[in-house]
Amino acid sequence: MLFLPHLLLLAALFQTGPAQAQPSARTVLASQFAKLAVPAVGRVGVAATLVETGETVSLAGAERFPMQSVFKLPIALAVIHEVEQGRFRWSQPVRLMPADMRGGHSPLHDQHPQGIELTLQELIRYMVTESDNSACDKLLSLLGGPAAVTRYLRTLGLTQVVVATTEGGMAQDELAQYRNWATPVGMNQLLVVLHKGRTLQPANRALLLGYLTSTPRGQKRLKGRLPAGTVVAHKTGASGTHDGLTRATNDVGLITLPNGRHLAMSVFIADSKASEAVREDVIAQAAQVAYRYWSNSTKP
Repeated sequence: MLFLPHLLLLAALFQTGPAQAQPSARTVLASQFAKLAVPAVGRVGVAATLVETGETVSLAGAERFPMQSVFKLPIALAVIHEVEQGRFRWSQPVRLMPADMRGGHSPLHDQHPQGIELTLQELIRYMVTESDNSACDKLLSLLGGPAAVTRYLRTLGLTQVVVATTEGGMAQDELAQYRNWATPVGMNQLLVVLHKGRTLQPANRALLLGYLTSTPRGQKRLKGRLPAGTVVAHKTGASGTHDGLTRATNDVGLITLPNGRHLAMSVFIADSKASEAVREDVIAQAAQVAYRYWSNSTKP
């Protein structure tokens, strides 16, 4: 007959054996990212970072993905830097000539094909909030070209985001978009820099976050499955679809959680054969599961 101490020992052995081990919550979240990526029928990269702690969960987080219009976010940071250095002024006039107008998505081209004069601040608003291609390339020209943006990013310690061509360049060569690349983890590092604002004056940081929050674009991506009213400061990017292949469908941004903390979220889908609805919902689901993970977390 077994005495009580022996029974307790046996019970302890069974409860702590390898067969009883449970996956960590982070492992479960990473597995969710991998599972929800399958319907995209392409390459999917995800990075989710709790800004306040730096905790990160990713899928293909170190792989390179074409940014498409997501590259307008680092361009905006570079423009703001020039303003803060006194080389640009928000009120300075900038003239767009007909030759400056770009095809693709450009309300400025559609509304003012013969050109228009705007202030620098109006131009950056068009680029960020409306994702205007004409505004983007004009600002790149003022900065001295794409390489100037990449050099600025390097001064911030950001090595996994590269700006190498313009909207005009991507329009001329479909494969040129791969030259403007970011890794999901690298883009999250940029988002953390933006949130913490150490390189931006408070007023300029608030201005950029306001433009990112008020954009009407990408409502079915990061925001698509989040609770109504969730504050999301984000920048989308997308290529066209040719012969059933979509080279880029992206959304990156800062999500405010119910507990007051902040989630940096970058989702890139490349070389996908899925429909737009499926691609956008993959992004929405990734944001949803990350939002739930950190909203429910009791960690400080």
